[in-house]
Amino acid sequence: MTRASQVIRVALIDDHELIREGLRRAFEREADVHVVAEAATVQNGLAVINAQSPDVAVVDLRLPDGDGITLVREARKRNAQLGIVVLTMYAGDQHLFDALDAGASAFIPKSAPADEIVAAARHAAATPRTFSSPDLASAMQRRLNQEGPHLSPRERQVLDLLADGLGVSAISSSLYISESTTKTHISRLYEKLGAANRAQALMAALRAGLIRPPGIEP
Repeated sequence: MTRASQVIRVALIDDHELIREGLRRAFEREADVHVVAEAATVQNGLAVINAQSPDVAVVDLRLPDGDGITLVREARKRNAQLGIVVLTMYAGDQHLFDALDAGASAFIPKSAPADEIVAAARHAAATPRTFSSPDLASAMQRRLNQEGPHLSPRERQVLDLLADGLGVSAISSSLYISESTTKTHISRLYEKLGAANRAQALMAALRAGLIRPPGIEP
C-alpha cells in the first residue's frame, strides 16, 4: 500500500478543548484522515508524537508551557518525515517565517475554512519537508519590499558605479573585469531590482535604500 492510499494519522496539539473538538470533527469527516492523539502543552505534544508516531501534527502557535515553534523545531529534529501544520490565530508575517525556519510543513490561520486545514494536513503528510501557506507569496513580497533585494558585494560595486553615471566600459576598467562580466552583473541587478533599464534600476535601488539620493554624502 502506498502512503497516498493510507489513512493519515493526525495528532492535535492545542490548549483549547473546543478548538481540538472542532478540528477532530473536521478531520474525521474525511475518509482518509483519523485523529490518533491530542495534547494541550508542548511537553505532552512531544510525548504523544513520540508515542503515537502520527503522520501529521497540527500545532497551535501558543501553548501554556511554551510556543508551538519550539515544539515544531524539536519535533522536526526528531523526525524528518513528520508533517507539521502550524494552525494559529496569530497569522503575522514573522510567525509565518518562524514556522518556515523551524521546519513546519504548512502555516494556516484558524480562520481558514475546514477544507483548507484538511488540505494542509494532506500536503504535510505527502511532502513534509516542503512549506505551504496561503499567504506565503504575499509575505515574501512584503519582506522583499521592506528589506530590499540581496546584492552580492560585486553587484553593489556595479550599482554604485551605475549611480555615478559610468557606462559598461568605464565600470569594467574601474573593477578590472571584462565588459561581458560587467554586462552580466548589470543584467542580474536589473532582474533583482525588477528593472528594464538603468533609470528604473537606480530608482528601485533608491527606494530600497541601496543608494543615496544625489548630493547626500555618507
